[in-house]
Amino acid sequence: MEIQQTLKLMVHHHNRGKENNTPKLKWRKIFTLQRSPPSSKPIQTPPPEEFICPISGNLMADPVIVSSGHSFERASVQSCKDLNFTPQLSDGTTPDFSTVIPNLALKSAISKWCHASSTLLPQPPHRSLTDNLVRTLIFSSSSRKNNANELVGERMLTANPSCSSSSSSVESIATSASSSTPPAQLTAKPSFCYSSPSSSELEPTTPEAEEFISKLRSNQVFLIEESLQNLRKLTRTNEDSRITLCTQRMLSSLRGLVASKYKMVQVNAVACVVNLSLEKTNKVRIVRSGLVPPLIEALRVGSSEAQEHASGALFSLALEDDNKTAIGVLGALPPLIHALRVGTERTRHDSALALYHLSMVQSNRTKLVKIGSVPVLVGMVKSGQMTGRVLMILGNLGCGPDGRAAMLDVDMVECLVGLLAGSESVHGSIKESCVAVLYVLSHGGLRFKALAKAAGVVEALEKAEKEVGSQRAKEKARRVFEMMKGKEEEEEEDVDWEELLDSGLGSRSHNQHDGEFGGLNGTTSSSEF
Repeated sequence: MEIQQTLKLMVHHHNRGKENNTPKLKWRKIFTLQRSPPSSKPIQTPPPEEFICPISGNLMADPVIVSSGHSFERASVQSCKDLNFTPQLSDGTTPDFSTVIPNLALKSAISKWCHASSTLLPQPPHRSLTDNLVRTLIFSSSSRKNNANELVGERMLTANPSCSSSSSSVESIATSASSSTPPAQLTAKPSFCYSSPSSSELEPTTPEAEEFISKLRSNQVFLIEESLQNLRKLTRTNEDSRITLCTQRMLSSLRGLVASKYKMVQVNAVACVVNLSLEKTNKVRIVRSGLVPPLIEALRVGSSEAQEHASGALFSLALEDDNKTAIGVLGALPPLIHALRVGTERTRHDSALALYHLSMVQSNRTKLVKIGSVPVLVGMVKSGQMTGRVLMILGNLGCGPDGRAAMLDVDMVECLVGLLAGSESVHGSIKESCVAVLYVLSHGGLRFKALAKAAGVVEALEKAEKEVGSQRAKEKARRVFEMMKGKEEEEEEDVDWEELLDSGLGSRSHNQHDGEFGGLNGTTSSSEF
């Protein structure tokens, strides 16, 4: 019986094998194998952490930088402002949304990363999505706070029903509650978020960097001071260390120490920022980390040594074109003007350099004119304070019509003629700067002509042309000559020069020349330092 059953099974399997090997089934197997997708999927490269909006968790499509130095998606910032919500970021800081400007450098970097990693360019999120996300964060923040308060209350009643516990027991309860229930931060993310890894996964780190960060975040002041001193010494001369140590976690640790109430902690922290900013690749990263506002505060109210380092840091960061607008928007211009007047020699020197490079941007030139810097700078030239540096700043301000008008209002032409016609003790570079400023003022129209004729510009330039050495200065002097001696259409009319001297209308004409000098200044001025 068993032998018959075995034979039946063998015959059955044999017949099934024949059915499966028919041409039709073979063709189906081949077709299925050809159409089957590959089992291995391409690995998607995670974006850098600074490309992710801290609020939405998405790759930013329209990044903006706010007053505190943080970068966000524009729609996220607008939703927070509309709903009157200020989030707490993962590092414990709160952003300042009072000023918002486009972060074009970050947008370009995101575009390049998407192209290199074959990732689709992000699209701006719809406002309804960001509004719902912010409402979720508001609800999450309030519920977490309520839960924390209830937990503390329950533990206090359980530990001591009479509510007469000692201070030590209260501290232990509060500590345990805070450890079990973290503060409300941006931990909730919507379903449409781009999942991003933590900063430790994104940034390469070394045991040396981890040791520095651990000590900088210590509660013991002497340990922080020791770590800052070692970090300052290391980054002073070691270029490789400047690059490897300039991580987001390191900059976040330094940001709080720059605002420290301990003098030496603040001084050494700002000095470390100066050293890190010496590397070109670190400059934009430092500004994006939110370090500019505490640097400005150190320049305003810090000790003399802290002010020296803060002005040096702002000067170093201002060398990068992508930082110029952001530094001006974050409020660095008024403190720099003040430091230029009353700071130490080193502070005044670095403040002048920072103002010179920041004033290459039109938005900063407009801000400097509005805060009344032109009379202050012209007064410094008249009194002989840092004449060469200040003249170069004024040369940049004169590239705009508002700056030219402000300088003509405070008798800048007469001041310049006095320097050109002065004794031989005036340095040749200062006279070249005077010629450069006269050149930008010569685009001020008929009012400049009236003031120049009254002050004797032609005679002063004829004398100075023999003393200046650079070909560029001679070319600018020649152009001013042509403008003064040429017969333009305005001179064919009967011009009332006395009236022009008392009015500022003529200085606001001929604005079409701005672009010509702006290009000349942008390509040559930086080499003068």
